Amino acid sequence: MNLQRPNANDALQTGNRSRNVVPQSGICSRCIDGCRGNCDMFRATFRGREVLYPEPFGSITAGADKDYPVDYSHLNINGYALGAKGIDADPDRATFPNVDTATAFGAHSKVRMKVPIFTGALGSTDIARKNWEHFAVGAAISGITIVCGENVCGIDPGLELNAQGKVVKSPEMDRRVREYRRYHEGFGDLLVQMNVEDTRLGVAEYVIEKLGVETVELKWGQGAKCIGGEIKVNSLSRALELKKRGYIVTPDPELPAHQAAFKAGPLKQFERHSRLGFIDREGFLHEVERIRGLGAKRITLKTGAYPMRELAMAIRWSSDAKIDLLTIDGAPGGTGMSPWRMMVEWGIPSLYLHAMAHDLCARLARRGLWVPDIALAGGFSCEDHVFKALALGAPFCKAVCMGRALMIPGMVGKNAEKWLRGEDDGLPKTVSRYGMTKEEIFMNYEVLKDKYGAEVDRFPLGAIGIFNAVDKIRVGLQQLMAGTRSWEVGFISRQDLVALTEECAKVTGIPYVMEAFREEALAIIDA
Repeated sequence: MNLQRPNANDALQTGNRSRNVVPQSGICSRCIDGCRGNCDMFRATFRGREVLYPEPFGSITAGADKDYPVDYSHLNINGYALGAKGIDADPDRATFPNVDTATAFGAHSKVRMKVPIFTGALGSTDIARKNWEHFAVGAAISGITIVCGENVCGIDPGLELNAQGKVVKSPEMDRRVREYRRYHEGFGDLLVQMNVEDTRLGVAEYVIEKLGVETVELKWGQGAKCIGGEIKVNSLSRALELKKRGYIVTPDPELPAHQAAFKAGPLKQFERHSRLGFIDREGFLHEVERIRGLGAKRITLKTGAYPMRELAMAIRWSSDAKIDLLTIDGAPGGTGMSPWRMMVEWGIPSLYLHAMAHDLCARLARRGLWVPDIALAGGFSCEDHVFKALALGAPFCKAVCMGRALMIPGMVGKNAEKWLRGEDDGLPKTVSRYGMTKEEIFMNYEVLKDKYGAEVDRFPLGAIGIFNAVDKIRVGLQQLMAGTRSWEVGFISRQDLVALTEECAKVTGIPYVMEAFREEALAIIDA
């Protein structure tokens, strides 16, 4: 059974000519001399390295589509008729709207959130930049956390550096912090992520001392790729500027041949890459203490789909450093820009990685050592995913990080603004069936108006879209939690899951469906 076929994918805007394709290579069974395209190899003939990345860059997010042997769909959620946790077992009180979906994370200074979800890192990609107001306001009014990703200062056209090469002004970072704070009401937080270049530029110093940011996130990796962050650049002058700022830029914009290729037209874009980070325990602990010394209230860590060795380092060193939240991001990732085949084929898949994480956290706890709060990430999009992740990682998992799933309603809501103005042929039928005004189309518009008054008319519509999407996840989670008789997030446990296959049971340690509650059942029958 082939789990993922290469050489043609909508993410690359490529396709096979033949109906029959060799499963492993993805090459047409009958490759004809004279074929007019358009598989990966056909396109690479003309465009070379350009075919590494999903297109069109800046207008899409892309998610890998490998079909793993075991994933979260192999788990089902239990429902019970017996008892209630966190509320009296009274049908008039124990209703699903009374379920409390709030959560909190942090070693000492807790961050409360109304719903146990938060955004993925939204950094220097065009998708994040163009939609930030929608994302930030949406997260704030929803009472959840947002992560400002890597390289925001480093690519800021308005960046000003001092003689030591440190940030003294970044209008783009200022904007990002300001937009989230506009409607922040004590639930959720803004995390600013740091990579190698951010550290060199003094981003932590700037956001803590100048902007009052309370939480800094160190980054080891992500689920989408095993190299540094990337964007594409459409101008030669911009490429030269970013190289001067210390980034890796490919093809090298200083080489005359590449300059000539760009001016002539075949080379249309340059790539800006971040450096790989290299970890060691002492260096990590030192960096945590350094940032705390700058005044950060909280320090979090984001790690990627690395094997169990690196996962163990992340968990144990986070314990030693008293990290406030450890986010563990599994494969396959979804991102604004990653090499497509890397996205598809690298890393430990989410379910496997998250099962490992629980086992390692439990082992740490049995030794009497402090276990950091963790968040799980990697391919989540709906309320059952949130419940399953919280249950699989219980009692250590406090929240679920959602990338593209929370970006989509922000982008759709933003586009609705244009459609309502009559742009792009106006409202599509998929939207106009609900009405012709924002008040008619957005379900919770009047709810927000009741709370914010006339101010709601200033909200970007992508923010209202995110509020609606978070509300859907919140209510869906309430229903699932009520079904498991859990009226608070802290009562969700691994017992609330069953494995539908024996392989899933082996991977996760969750009981196979035919074995779950078997002893209790037999005791009832034999009584």
